[in-house]
Amino acid sequence: MGRDEVFGIIRERLADILEIEPSAISEGASFADDLNADSLALIELVEALEEELGERSVGFRFDDDDLDDLRSVRDAVDYVVSRLG
Repeated sequence: MGRDEVFGIIRERLADILEIEPSAISEGASFADDLNADSLALIELVEALEEELGERSVGFRFDDDDLDDLRSVRDAVDYVVSRLG
């Protein structure tokens, strides 16, 4: 799965959670500052990604210790891409 596909999945899920247009989400957007996403929204995003990506890559999970490092959409894309290898 390529970086563009991962970004597309994250953008679609995040847009659903935040109830905004996907086009309003750029890879450089900060979850808190640009998108006003609170910690609950990020947990929903992580759960949605684990569910969707777990179907494609068996056992895909976010490590709880890594969640604090996810401050932007780019951080999430980088994390997922690195985990999918």
